[in-house]
Amino acid sequence: MKVKSLEELRKIREAHQDKVSLRDYGEVTGDKIEILIGMATCGISSGARETLNTFVEELAKEKIDNVRVVPVGCIGYCHSEPTVQVNAPGHKPVLYGKVKANKVHEIIEKHIKGGTPVESLVLHIDFERA
Repeated sequence: MKVKSLEELRKIREAHQDKVSLRDYGEVTGDKIEILIGMATCGISSGARETLNTFVEELAKEKIDNVRVVPVGCIGYCHSEPTVQVNAPGHKPVLYGKVKANKVHEIIEKHIKGGTPVESLVLHIDFERA
């Protein structure tokens, strides 16, 4: 795709801004929920990139703006990649395993929107965060 003008570039930026803001790396404040995606080699080879992209796309499509998606390194559960950790203010962290792209919608509906972890995917709840 060849951009022919500054105005065309601005339109492209505006069209994708909602997805970019979901991948904010700044400090979590207020009611922001963090979704950490394990993006070490084992995670990527198991489909973590697709999982991350699906989270960003679905959250943007549903206009859920109190969430940020953060790619991180090794979470330490290589046997259960892709791994996803959800940190919601006032709740214990929840670590999910084997979160392929087709499981993202269920996590968004039940956990992010409904506040209830998806039990069938949970690896661990209530652990020490670094």
